[in-house]
Amino acid sequence: MVIVMKDSASETMVDAVSEKLEKYGFKVHKVVGVNRTILGGLGDIRNLDIREFEIMEGVLEVLRITEPYKLASRAFHPDNTIVEIKEASFGSDVVTVCAGPCSVESEEQLYTIAREVKKAGAKVLRGGAFKPRTSPYAFQGLGERGLQLMQQVGEEMKIATVSEIMEIAQLDLMVQYIDIIQVGARNMQNFSLLRELGSVKKPILLKRGLAATIEELLMAAEYIMSGGNYEIILCERGIRTFENYTRNTLDISAIPVTQKRSHLPIIADPSHGTGRRDKVAPMARAAVAAGANGLIIEVHHDPDHALSDGAQSIYPHQFQRLMEELRMIAWAIGKRI
Repeated sequence: MVIVMKDSASETMVDAVSEKLEKYGFKVHKVVGVNRTILGGLGDIRNLDIREFEIMEGVLEVLRITEPYKLASRAFHPDNTIVEIKEASFGSDVVTVCAGPCSVESEEQLYTIAREVKKAGAKVLRGGAFKPRTSPYAFQGLGERGLQLMQQVGEEMKIATVSEIMEIAQLDLMVQYIDIIQVGARNMQNFSLLRELGSVKKPILLKRGLAATIEELLMAAEYIMSGGNYEIILCERGIRTFENYTRNTLDISAIPVTQKRSHLPIIADPSHGTGRRDKVAPMARAAVAAGANGLIIEVHHDPDHALSDGAQSIYPHQFQRLMEELRMIAWAIGKRI
């Protein structure tokens, strides 16, 4: 349940309510807003008389959250969560673009692409060091060396970095080298990993699973938030449907639906969402028009020879043109790139 305190409620009143919640076995999460404090109580409310809390000094109202996701719900946190790292901001009036190669292949490759995407306006450099591949014989990434290159380029070019984690054993390396830790579609319901990420003090980019519902995505975020990490960026990356012309079906409608139900920022991945270079730009434009808080796009200077996902990687000059188009769309809906 959610307990909304009055504007005039003192810290002593807030503490008294928190202590009573804990006495009844609830885990308490506190959000301090501009005007008032909100307390979220996670626990069994079936046999609880909420009137005991309604009459407490300083309490404005007590609400039962009907959604299974509590901390990710707007009932708990009415205002948008804004996740900021270096020059990147997710959840504000800025549309933040992450761009870079699918995989880090070499130092020269990463520097070449990083210079191009930053020049065009990207605020986050993406690049995979550990790659989940359908075939065990495909390129699996450079591992720790790839993370070191991401850190090196990020620090030199003053740009935030994001890379995907595959398993708990990689967590210490990710925390050491990367600014934003990405949980890929295949790991969206890796609950052991999600629990561990709850104790990490870095933003988490959580991608929607291949066939996951919006509720399941928010429940995955709930796992991380219940551990204490509220800095989560959701990502709509396409779901698997009966359509086979595109790699996946990018669910644009998930963007406004999720924003209505949750305070967490949500971005779109038109590269994985379509799997086709010629479809990346139109779907990126559509996602921004639908209100996405950002995009994550695969860019490669020589996609025909990329070691992974070259078919869905756009050229730097295409990315530059796309950024110019996105600026106009963002302006039209009251946002900016």
